[in-house]
Amino acid sequence: MDYSSYCRGGDLEIFKTRGLIRFVRRERIEDGSLREAIRRAERGVIDADLGGGLIKQRVARPGQGRSGGFRMMIAYRAGNRAVFLYGFAKSEQDNIGPRAAVAT
Repeated sequence: MDYSSYCRGGDLEIFKTRGLIRFVRRERIEDGSLREAIRRAERGVIDADLGGGLIKQRVARPGQGRSGGFRMMIAYRAGNRAVFLYGFAKSEQDNIGPRAAVAT
C-alpha cells in the first residue's frame, strides 16, 4: 500500500492513501477532523467495527456536525497506527456493504 501522507496524532501514526488525499482536498476536510476521529477511536468511541482492524468513523463537514458529514474507512490498530483508506459523503452513499469494504 502506498502511504502518501503522514501526520502525527500523539503517539499514534496516522496515514492517508493517495485516493483519500484527493477526497479530503476536494471536500475541504482538515487534518484536525481526521485526528479527532482517531482520538474518538482511541477513547473507545468507534462508530462501526467491521472486524479485522477495519473501522468506520464519522467526520464532520466543515462548519457542520458529524451526522450528515463524511464516513471514513480506517485500518486501525489501537495505540499504534491508523490508515485512512476510503471516504464518502453520507449524502451520496447511505452505507458501504461488506463487499465494498473488502474491495477498498
